[in-house]
Amino acid sequence: MRDIQKVLERYGAWASHTEHGLYYSSVAAGFRGLLPSSQRSRPSCCDDDGLIVNGAMACLKKRDPYLHVLLEWHYVLGLPVRVIGTKLGISHTLVLKQLQMAEGFIDGCLSMMDIKLDIDLECQKELVYTPKIKKVVEFQKAM
Repeated sequence: MRDIQKVLERYGAWASHTEHGLYYSSVAAGFRGLLPSSQRSRPSCCDDDGLIVNGAMACLKKRDPYLHVLLEWHYVLGLPVRVIGTKLGISHTLVLKQLQMAEGFIDGCLSMMDIKLDIDLECQKELVYTPKIKKVVEFQKAM
């Protein structure tokens, strides 16, 4: 089972550094290579996975543009939840609930497409608890 938050974090790194023109660049085209990058490098996904998740994001944008913007702000631009809440004038708990709805939509889209991503092995959910092993006890009949 994949951890959609880890997938979206890697997608956000891919989308913010992509050269496919999917998002606006933060630097003008002529000055791109002159200055060293001031951002930390984040782990990114491959182009195939990025385009698949981008297709799910496009479905979300068509369905609910507000949730798409929330995902974009949080994962692509890296804005903290409290800053998003302040910008929108709502509480950060409401932002977290809306982010959870948007993440569920993206996870559902990826599940419905039934596509295995290359980053699935790296983005697995960790078990919160270890399942207890039940012992099977056989009762003997009294003679």
